[in-house]
Amino acid sequence: MRHARAVLSLALASLAGGCGFHPLYGDTGTTTETAGKLAAIYVDPIPENKLGYELRNELIDLFDASGDPSKDIYRLRVTINTKSEGVAIQNDAAITRYNDTLSVSYSLTDAKGQVITKGIETGLSAYNVVASPYATLTAQQSADKNAAVDIAYRIRTDLAVYFAQTAQARPRPPKK
Repeated sequence: MRHARAVLSLALASLAGGCGFHPLYGDTGTTTETAGKLAAIYVDPIPENKLGYELRNELIDLFDASGDPSKDIYRLRVTINTKSEGVAIQNDAAITRYNDTLSVSYSLTDAKGQVITKGIETGLSAYNVVASPYATLTAQQSADKNAAVDIAYRIRTDLAVYFAQTAQARPRPPKK
């Protein structure tokens, strides 16, 4: 029985290794190249008040970018759409909980201005309505910021996967 488990485990491990799986952030030849490409992205200012400011700053930090458009070879344009919906209503028709849906569209362009990849990420933030309007506003802003940070991480992952896949698709020069 133990021998059968060991053989089965070994067979499964060899199948997983042969499928082309490799870690995105592992120590491969494309890791440094991908990190360098992410660092060469200029994130355009996002015109959505404080939430756009928070999202832009998070993206710049995650990319480890300079924030200088003259030094970068890629440009990321981001737009945010928010929708707020009351989801918990009391008997007196007072809304006690809101869900805010953040929909973020992005497009990455090269130095020539051609779109090389684009996508949409959506996040949900929820907050309770309390007696204090200030506390409710603070809860909303905090929930929306957390959703924006989550979306920034997903955008970075999307772009890292894109750069890693394009690096693998290129033919590599032979090693000497």
